[in-house]
Amino acid sequence: MAKIGFDNDKYLHMQSECIQERIAQFGGKLYLEFGGKLFDDYHASRVLPGFQPDSKIRMLYELRDQAEMVIVISADAIEKNKRRGDLGITYDSDCLRLIDAFREIGIFVGSVCITQFSEQPAAISFQKRLESLGMKVYRHYMIPDYPTNIPLIVSDEGYGRNEFIETERSLVVVTAPGPGSGKMAVCLSQLYHEYKKGQKAGYAKFETFPIWNLPLKHPVNVAYEAATADLNDVNMIDPFHLEAYGITTVNYNRDVEIFPVLNAILTKISGECIYKSPTDMGVNMVGNCIFDDKAVSDASKQEVIRRYYEAACLARQGLSEPAVAHRIELLMNQLGISTEDRPVVSAALDKAEKTNDPAAALQMPDDTIITGKTSELLGASSAMLINVIKRFANIPDEIPLLSPAIIEPIQKLKTDSMGSINPRLHVDEVLIALSICAATNPVAKRALEQLPKLKGLEAHSSVMLATVDIQTFKKLGINMTCEPKSQTKKLYHK
Repeated sequence: MAKIGFDNDKYLHMQSECIQERIAQFGGKLYLEFGGKLFDDYHASRVLPGFQPDSKIRMLYELRDQAEMVIVISADAIEKNKRRGDLGITYDSDCLRLIDAFREIGIFVGSVCITQFSEQPAAISFQKRLESLGMKVYRHYMIPDYPTNIPLIVSDEGYGRNEFIETERSLVVVTAPGPGSGKMAVCLSQLYHEYKKGQKAGYAKFETFPIWNLPLKHPVNVAYEAATADLNDVNMIDPFHLEAYGITTVNYNRDVEIFPVLNAILTKISGECIYKSPTDMGVNMVGNCIFDDKAVSDASKQEVIRRYYEAACLARQGLSEPAVAHRIELLMNQLGISTEDRPVVSAALDKAEKTNDPAAALQMPDDTIITGKTSELLGASSAMLINVIKRFANIPDEIPLLSPAIIEPIQKLKTDSMGSINPRLHVDEVLIALSICAATNPVAKRALEQLPKLKGLEAHSSVMLATVDIQTFKKLGINMTCEPKSQTKKLYHK
């Protein structure tokens, strides 16, 4: 388990304070473009051990009396049924999920803005659905030659054509289900309308990564490049900040490339741009809350290796270009690491070689490695999970948690009644069976009580796992990686 290297309480305090200062800087009204994940930011919690996945939401909760949310969704994404890769749901469904999630914790959602609107039927239908649910919905339109035609953009035929989003509070957080939704354009459009009304307002950007006040090739920043390798994002020195202040800071290519345009737009809207660089626009305090650089560096190197395996498996399945994995390999070379620096990898591969079957391995908090092998009853990852929770519960190896009398009826159900070719129990099936046993068996109950201890542990499989197994490990909080290798030579895998 990773050593703590990040002060989460300090972060919550500093981040809230920084945003409040920025609100005051613009006379009491700030449009804050919020990038990345607001809920469940597990990437940040992995590379910054000590960072809580819900930290951003907790920070916004502290500002809840000042803040309101505007959720942005592209009409094109609605029309094309674009999906979030991590959740597997469409952007319009995620929009509804976000509204519910914010409301449940007491954060006000003021409205939804549909961007790039050009009478798409699915977007019109979604707007009607939102309005029937009591949500305010606004439309923003396509602007020809955006973002380079600045005279048109900053005019009544550009931003002026967009519907002005009525907001009530001093902090307007603009977020979206995913990238490419048009968050920045919404913020700038709002500024145009505010200044036309004679009202002062400002714009700022919240992005956790790359961390501007860490070195360019710091493992935390390299881990961000690995996470966005499919987007071709590249970290770079902010040349505008260096020129303006003589200070080296880090940003990423898209923000650096768009800054001259953004500077010109802000200047045309308000008469001046107080920002001299993309770094100036940011309000991120994460880098100030790292207290153990080695801890976060080690954690980030492990994240890069995990990202490599994820990309390699996607490429093996034809779901990603092999170039993505190759880019991450180059990042590993920069850091001087390889897959051999992930202890569970060699343990799983050694076990697979000895048994001539798929195997899995998990690293315990004391660095002990627990393995699992394939049997007639259980898959290797299921066996590994059983062995691990037995170790946590101090249950001797010779005591079975699930007897064949329990497993065999489940296998019969899978193969005879449900048409499954693989009779072995998946991880979720093992946990359900164990839960049933726990009702009458104290030993099984004690084993089941160990599940919270799995969070944050590292594991590896010698073959690619079924989606259901991967998802179950995610829910348990286990960082599972797999060799980019199929268990069989079949072309179709469920």
